[in-house]
Amino acid sequence: MMNRLTDAMNFQAQALTLRAERQRLLASNIANADTPGYQSRDLDFAKALREATSPAAETSNQTLTQRTQGVLQNSLTAMTSMDSNTVDMDRERASFADNTVKYEASLRFINGSVRTLMDAMKSPNAA
Repeated sequence: MMNRLTDAMNFQAQALTLRAERQRLLASNIANADTPGYQSRDLDFAKALREATSPAAETSNQTLTQRTQGVLQNSLTAMTSMDSNTVDMDRERASFADNTVKYEASLRFINGSVRTLMDAMKSPNAA
């Protein structure tokens, strides 16, 4: 039981960390919307999460930045502006909002799990 709880918490913690990193990238894209030549970047979240939760990642001493380098990608754009900037503000805002909702959901899950665990430890019937 404890291993499953620990695994679930570790998974959610990795997801939360990667969501925060993706939020940083999306915010950078939005901040550079008027920067000539800026190439918008995004994180392949599913691939990053698979890599972060793989058994090899658990034994790795790499930082988040080092681990996410392989899953960073230039954002796909329908068209590039005349100054070669690839930021699509509509897409960036939508991605930012979507990522925010998912970040908050991960945070709520972790908080709920911790609260449940704390309640179980306080219970007089806890084994």
